[in-house]
Amino acid sequence: MAYKISTDCVACGTCQGECPVGAISAGDIYKIDPGLCTDCGTCAAACPVGAISQE
Repeated sequence: MAYKISTDCVACGTCQGECPVGAISAGDIYKIDPGLCTDCGTCAAACPVGAISQE
């Protein structure tokens, strides 16, 4: 089950830098490509505002 970034995202970029497979793309709200996400949870652990969770 892939992770998803909610509208609570503040676009700080922390998750993107932590993703080991490059599944996160920048934007007003960052997005995770479910086809690339390996469900490692590194992004969720790194998010300072808790905007990332499993779908």
